[in-house]
Amino acid sequence: MEKIEQNLLEKFKEVFGAEGNIEVYFAPGRVNMIGEHTDYNGGHVFPCALTIGTYGVVRKRDDKKLRFYSMNFEQLGVIESTIENLKPEKEAGWTNYPKGVIWAFGEKGMKVDTGFDLLLFGNIPNGSGLSSSASVEVLTGYILKSLFGFNNVTNQELALIGQFSENKFNGVNCGIMDQFAIAMGKEGHAIFLDTATLDYEYAPIKLQNAKIVISCSNKKRGLGDSKYNERRDECETALAEIQKVCDIKSLGELTEEKFEELKGNIDSDVRRKRAKHAVYENQRTIKAVEALKNNNVEEFGKLMNASHVSLRDDYEVTGIELDTLVEEAWKIPGVIGSRMTGAGFGGCTVSIVKDEAVDTFIKEVGDAYLKKIGYAADFYVVEIGDGPRKIG
Repeated sequence: MEKIEQNLLEKFKEVFGAEGNIEVYFAPGRVNMIGEHTDYNGGHVFPCALTIGTYGVVRKRDDKKLRFYSMNFEQLGVIESTIENLKPEKEAGWTNYPKGVIWAFGEKGMKVDTGFDLLLFGNIPNGSGLSSSASVEVLTGYILKSLFGFNNVTNQELALIGQFSENKFNGVNCGIMDQFAIAMGKEGHAIFLDTATLDYEYAPIKLQNAKIVISCSNKKRGLGDSKYNERRDECETALAEIQKVCDIKSLGELTEEKFEELKGNIDSDVRRKRAKHAVYENQRTIKAVEALKNNNVEEFGKLMNASHVSLRDDYEVTGIELDTLVEEAWKIPGVIGSRMTGAGFGGCTVSIVKDEAVDTFIKEVGDAYLKKIGYAADFYVVEIGDGPRKIG
């Protein structure tokens, strides 16, 4: 940690000057172990924060100017704005995320009255689906809370503000999971979250002699212009069709049996498949957490595999890259479970792999992927980490 911190401080001074009170913050990325595309359907999710994430170095200014610099996009140089001009602009690129959070704080009655200089560095692979955008949002919220004395804002509220800014400022209709997992992260635990009520519990992930391996497809995807909003609309329409005959608020309220009873009311095969995924995936997530509580990691792995099949066949959000990574993973002895994670259409898979199989997994899945897809995947053996914090 110290070495990264030192490099960031040096870079900040080089870009913005060395004077004044300079502080360093961190917010993690996240991976969802199971429960995909359930968060906006009123179901359960099971994400955890990671030890990789986004670092922010910041210094308050005494004028209204905002200056942003990302070490991940150095070619863009310093991007300037002002707290009096908080509107989404295509040419503002990644800075729309921190600007959105400043705007959202203002909308919630917390006015940021002066600008600041902010340098960011993320060691989450960009476009990987490990929530680099939500990490930036929670990080920005945590910085604003600290710099401007909004001390009564809880981490749970930071998650809601991050989601609000992404929905209303950046126009991406995301659920609450990403921001919640990042803001509420706890080392060694995943968060079993009911997205309908925000009731949650921490469940320890005890992987005896196994590791979590993230495989990044390196296929970039843009959430706002992907089929994400289309899937949401399909589920909302299916829900409305069921609501004509059954008093429910979300698909997450249905058991598998109840869904099978009601599915004839959904007027299209496609919407029926989408709703089936939302219902069955929610039930898989509940069963998966139960399996972990009983130390049954093998059962957890089987549910991960079933989750991927449903995302591939019923929700149709995987694509050849993610399917290749998962199907090759399933061939390796020592892989307990593997599935796509995140919104899909590119991004990453998450696998639980026995220690003695990790090197074989990375080599064989990597070789097969390169041969079939034509470019390389990247692999990360990750640890489960804490939420946002000040580190210097």
